Amino acid sequence: MKSGWVDSEAQAAIDRYARDGISRDLALRVYTTRLIGRDPKLVLHGGGNTSLKTTMPDLLGEEVAVLCVKGSGSDMATIEPAGLPAVRLDRLRKLRARAALSDEDLLRIERASLLEPTAPNPSVEILLHAFLPHKFIDHTHANAILSIVDQPDGEAICAGLYDGRVSLVPYVMPGFGLAKTAADIYDAKPEVEGLILHKHGIFTFGASARESYERMVALVTLAEERLQKNRKAVFVTAQLPQAIAPMDAVAPILRGACSRKDEKIEGACRRMILEFRTSPAILNFVNGAELARYGQAGVVTPDHTIRTKNWPLVTIAPARDRMDDFKRAAHAAVTDFCERYQAYFARENARAGGIKRPLDPLPRVALVPGLGLFGLGRSKEDAKIAADLAQCAVEVITDAEAIGRFESISEAQMFDMEYWPLERAKLGSTTEKPLAGEIAVITGGGGTIGRATAKTFAAAGAEVALLDCDERAAADAAKAIGTAALAVKCDVTDGACVRDAFARVVAAFGGVDIVVSNAGAAWQGRIGEVDEGVLRQSFELNFYGHQRVAQAAVKIMLAQGTGGCLLFNVSKQAVNPGPNFGPYGLPKAATLFLVRQYALDYGADGIRANAVNADRIRSGLLSDAFIAERSKARGVSEKDYLSGNLLGREVTADDVAQAFLHQALELKTTGDVTTVDGGNIAAALR
Repeated sequence: MKSGWVDSEAQAAIDRYARDGISRDLALRVYTTRLIGRDPKLVLHGGGNTSLKTTMPDLLGEEVAVLCVKGSGSDMATIEPAGLPAVRLDRLRKLRARAALSDEDLLRIERASLLEPTAPNPSVEILLHAFLPHKFIDHTHANAILSIVDQPDGEAICAGLYDGRVSLVPYVMPGFGLAKTAADIYDAKPEVEGLILHKHGIFTFGASARESYERMVALVTLAEERLQKNRKAVFVTAQLPQAIAPMDAVAPILRGACSRKDEKIEGACRRMILEFRTSPAILNFVNGAELARYGQAGVVTPDHTIRTKNWPLVTIAPARDRMDDFKRAAHAAVTDFCERYQAYFARENARAGGIKRPLDPLPRVALVPGLGLFGLGRSKEDAKIAADLAQCAVEVITDAEAIGRFESISEAQMFDMEYWPLERAKLGSTTEKPLAGEIAVITGGGGTIGRATAKTFAAAGAEVALLDCDERAAADAAKAIGTAALAVKCDVTDGACVRDAFARVVAAFGGVDIVVSNAGAAWQGRIGEVDEGVLRQSFELNFYGHQRVAQAAVKIMLAQGTGGCLLFNVSKQAVNPGPNFGPYGLPKAATLFLVRQYALDYGADGIRANAVNADRIRSGLLSDAFIAERSKARGVSEKDYLSGNLLGREVTADDVAQAFLHQALELKTTGDVTTVDGGNIAAALR
């Protein structure tokens, strides 16, 4: 590991923050915190923390000694000065004299001691930073350090490796007890450069931000060098099928196995989003003959448990020609996982006095021999975090096994960390949105109605994929929604293109739950005179396009086994044909009956099929030129043309999107056609 410190960059940080009245020390504290945070071999996703002891004016303008410490769960890679809330140092240091301190009291004291009352909660490690005397302190969960200390004889290895440069702290759960223990050990040998926390990580300190940071780099480098010496080969490969199934065939099955029916809402299902990872290192790990031992031995550092649970799900290898066997085995493995988790909770909760409420028992990481690993979460972001931490665990455990034998903390210690309120507070307490865990695919996603629908579904919590033959339009629409939205080029008149597009959706999210089949275009002409080629072209897009999309979606939904929802844009032309619109209305009418056929054929599988019957929406179909032409033909203004309905109101793409959302949420409605046209009796269904 090399230092990332660059003098010119450090000075630039000092100059930039000085314009906002930020001191040199705090500017450099932010700079080195970011250096640490951008290195995934040091910290990941809210892990680790840094601090600075300095003076600042309080709200009354009086200079007081403070500890600026990273806020709990903050991202060190992008931190700003506000992410290091200042706490009155004298109050924190007085706590060391206490024999005990509850988490509740600590949190109250912290909040009461903040210079800025609205600042985020400080790190759970705040007291350890406060009890040590140094001006700058850094704490990381460096991979190399974890590989060294996650050993039965990890303390002995460290003692030999560092030769007095660090002191060793036995495992103590973070909080008041760890802070007192670490401070006492430091006091016994105050000349050390850092503290190694057994099964947890490393603290370094110094008189300057650079000294503390570069001590971290130097001590971690020693661990990295040790891991390259006297290594043994890992791992012996298990016997695997000759042909492993592709990821896009495995993911929906795994996702379905890791879903659970809602016991309170009939038809509802708690689903997960998937994030897939593979590499030679990951395959070496998941293909190991002893995966059941080292892969399920526990977390590499206690901080990971809130994101990954204490062990991963392990499946059998998916043979390409025996996917039914894999499906049965995956469901059995998840059942065993949940039962194991529930038994673990019952044991440890009894020890804790029966005061805890169980978290959901579903896995957050899945290891699939022959293929790779999956992170699972209720959102794409959560799935990525779980996958990142799992990938980190692969590296740490592999290196630990190469020089010895990986050993985690005990079950009781894992439980105490997993159910520790201060640790769980890092996850926040937001209320889940109605489509959390759902994956929605919208065709025609680059058009007006597609964009509005994608935006509406994303706002309701769904992960969204926008399919469109205009790749740039889809990408622009996805960008407007957010980083998790996926844009895929797809021509729904091409069966291979549709299959490839859905494979990309599965690769990105793990499956499909909702499809809004929206792509279409309008051809005009009197039906007795229209060229047959025009009619066939319209049917390819406005009927067969819907069929291809629905078929691709149903295949995935059946593999998942958790139901699903097919939604179709059929247009009022399916019910109330207009003059010269036969080439458009005929395939739309066929699509209306397609909706009913899907509702009939797949209702028993929990797959619902509904349609929206919309009219006169400003969109690609109803262009400005077309609106002007039709308005002139009818002798009315454009406004009157668009609001020419019973309510006298113009209907928008957002209104159509809300209708699709309503149908997606109505779990006991299928075969429905919702009219969104402001009122047109001739188009009303009987």
